[in-house]
Amino acid sequence: MVHGDDMACESMAQYISKELKIPAYAPYSGTIYNLGTGEFEYDAIPKKREKKMRMSFLYVAFLLGAFVLLGKSLISYVQLQSDLTASANRISAYEQELNNLTLANDDEYSKMVNAVDLEEVRRVAVEELGMVYADSSQVITYTRENSDYVRQLKDIPD
Repeated sequence: MVHGDDMACESMAQYISKELKIPAYAPYSGTIYNLGTGEFEYDAIPKKREKKMRMSFLYVAFLLGAFVLLGKSLISYVQLQSDLTASANRISAYEQELNNLTLANDDEYSKMVNAVDLEEVRRVAVEELGMVYADSSQVITYTRENSDYVRQLKDIPD
């Protein structure tokens, strides 16, 4: 008989002996049987089996805590990803709104610039209001230290 699980082999050997009336024996691993002489040369003794390792309460509690921590971390990560996606969508909407407002502003500016006829302004200023162009002695050139504006601190001389 081929050896396997001790209990299964013993049960099978008993069944063969009782029901089939054939002598049967379930040897332990390592037993040597000489088929020529029909005798056991070595009858092995059963080896002690290691008991299945049982998980202690602390180990189970540790694993449970680790899984809970891992679960919370994963949930937190998914929430952060969701918040990041929502923020990116809001930024995209704000950028689109800014682009629309910039285009509308540029259109309004173009309308205002095109609505003013500079030739008509010059004609009214010269013919109706009596303005004259300044000659070179009346023009004073100022140099700017910074590029954004010039601040007048006192009156311009006549």
